[in-house]
This record gives sequence, C-alpha cells and structure tokens, in this order.
Amino acid sequence: MISLNLMSKTFKIIVPGKPMGKQRPKATIRGKHAGVYTPKETTSYENLVVAMYRQKYADSKPFEGMVKGTIIAYYQIPKSVSKKKKKMMLDGDIRPMTKPDLDNIEKIIYDALNGIAYTDDSHIIAQRCAKFYSETPRVEVIITEL
Repeated sequence: MISLNLMSKTFKIIVPGKPMGKQRPKATIRGKHAGVYTPKETTSYENLVVAMYRQKYADSKPFEGMVKGTIIAYYQIPKSVSKKKKKMMLDGDIRPMTKPDLDNIEKIIYDALNGIAYTDDSHIIAQRCAKFYSETPRVEVIITEL
C-alpha cells in the first residue's frame, strides 16, 4: 500500500510582509453608486497572494479533489523587546496574541486562492493555522491535494 503522502501533490508559497486578515465588506449609502464593496487593503493583499502563487505555479491547474490547507503566519518581533524575550519569541515559547485573528488570515488566503490553487474552497476538508514570531514577517501557505 502506498502512503497518502507519496500520492499527494503540494503547492507551497510565501507571501511576504505583515500577515493580514480579511476585512469585512464596507457599505456606502451615498449617491447613485450605493452598495457593498471590498476594502482596498483586502483586494491588494489577495492580489499579492495570487501573484506569489502564479509566480511559482504559472502552468498548474487547480486541484479538483479534497484539499488540506496549512497557513503559518509570522509576525515581526517588536523592536522594544529584551534579548531574552526576543529569544523566547524566536523559539516559539512566546507566540503572537494580536490581530488579525487566525480565522481572518485563513479567509483572505483561501478566498484569494479559490479557483486558482483549487477549484472551490469547499474542497478544503482539513486545515491548520498558527501564529509565530520571526525576524521576517510573512505568511507561509501549503496546499495539499489528498
């Protein structure tokens, strides 16, 4: 019997910069263009996620089957912390308890990759998301077809 891991295909990308969460849609009630829109920061970050994916996997087709997602968000260590505390942060003994919330980080990443890395985000049947500190803020994304 072949291990499930040997049969899996995986996409791995790194989104540089500060982790961002999906913002709530904004409503406007003025003028003839009243309605709901996605905030510019959310759209820009989703475009960055797509760009990082396409840069690495330009010719790939979206996964059509079951998918597992792993997202690791790395936050910048504040400059004001002591050397002892900085080491604890780098070792994972102290972890970020700051915004954005994990569920909003997942939402912005999975929505951005919907239809690009996988045919629909409803195919994500398992996921892991975690926050850590690092000298280099970023979000690492691993999408595995099961």
